[in-house]
Amino acid sequence: MGAVSIKMYDKFGLLLRIETTVNNVSQFKHYREVNHRDGTKTQKIAQMKKNIYSLFPLAGLLKASNHRYLEFISTLSDPTQGIKKLNLVSQTIASEDRTYKGFNFFDEDDQKLFTVMARGEFNITGFRNRSLQQFFPDKSPSTISRILKRLRAHGLIKKAAHTYKYYLTTLGKAVIALGLRLKELFIIPTLAGLKTMT
Repeated sequence: MGAVSIKMYDKFGLLLRIETTVNNVSQFKHYREVNHRDGTKTQKIAQMKKNIYSLFPLAGLLKASNHRYLEFISTLSDPTQGIKKLNLVSQTIASEDRTYKGFNFFDEDDQKLFTVMARGEFNITGFRNRSLQQFFPDKSPSTISRILKRLRAHGLIKKAAHTYKYYLTTLGKAVIALGLRLKELFIIPTLAGLKTMT
């Protein structure tokens, strides 16, 4: 921006650094004493001079510029944490010498599991193996146990201390809500609006 620039860089790969540099301080104005040609002096807003007396007000202006830029970039969304959480949920992970496949938002079985886990009574009283058996009559108790271990390995549920009950974690609630919204608000309406292919 003319003789002034804002720089942002990653110093040594460890520290985000913001700095405002200026080559012509006369672009800035501040309240100072002004000497007139007739020998009089007045206090007024005037262009900054390139001398040692301008260092203090200049530092304040540049610091304020840095803060405003930091406030601006802090409003930008950073998908990094979202990507990490998506990978945690969707990728196969290993736990206690066993692997557990990730969850697929488009898989029918996973969608049904999300729907069951979102039931209100489970939010109040928690759930256990027996609680899920009535919703998955085609699955054995041992299969449901593996499902619970899979949910727990991916950080979607947590076990209540000294009980056999489980509750959804914050991540689990977000993932299940996302899975259901994805289906109900986007996938089904979009497919319903498509013309039948011949």
